[in-house]
Parts: sequence; structure tokens; C-alpha cells
Amino acid sequence: MQTYILFTKLSTDLSYEMKNRERQGRNWLEQVKDKCPQVKFLAHYAILGEYDFIDIYEAPDPETAAKVSMIGQANGALQAKSMLAIPYKRFLQLAEEI
Repeated sequence: MQTYILFTKLSTDLSYEMKNRERQGRNWLEQVKDKCPQVKFLAHYAILGEYDFIDIYEAPDPETAAKVSMIGQANGALQAKSMLAIPYKRFLQLAEEI
């Protein structure tokens, strides 16, 4: 499994519906679990800044990571960007090979 970081920015309409945020988040998570059962979530964070949320998860391949992002966009995310995360020790090993 590979580790990915998902950055999500909500649409303006969803950003104003704070009282429904828990329901919206639960709905998104249920859809991910249904459509991508092999995904394992490691952490969820709400953040202030360019994005509204960061989710750290494991997925077997880039296509599954893309589906996680697409499910977010289908549920009203203005932006959903998944990035591959490389463990720091592995990064150092790669740097040694250069």
C-alpha cells in the first residue's frame, strides 16, 4: 500500500453550511469505503488556509487514489488533490542513490 495525502477545498456553497459538515463528511467517507474498500484512512484534519481538509490514507495504486479525489469532487469539493507521500527514511535512501 502507498500513502497519499488528500487536500480538499470545499465549494463556497458547502463552506457556508457548517451545521451540515458532519453529515457531509460522513456521506463522503461512506462512499469512499463503499467504492474503495481497500483504502485505509490514517488521519483526518481540518485546516485553515488554502485548503479546508487534509486526509492521510493508504491506497493500493494511483487509480484508487484518484477515485478518492473524484468522490470528493462529486460531493461538492471545489478542489481535491491527492499526492503520494514517501516515508522520510525511504526518501533518504533514494537521495543516497543519486
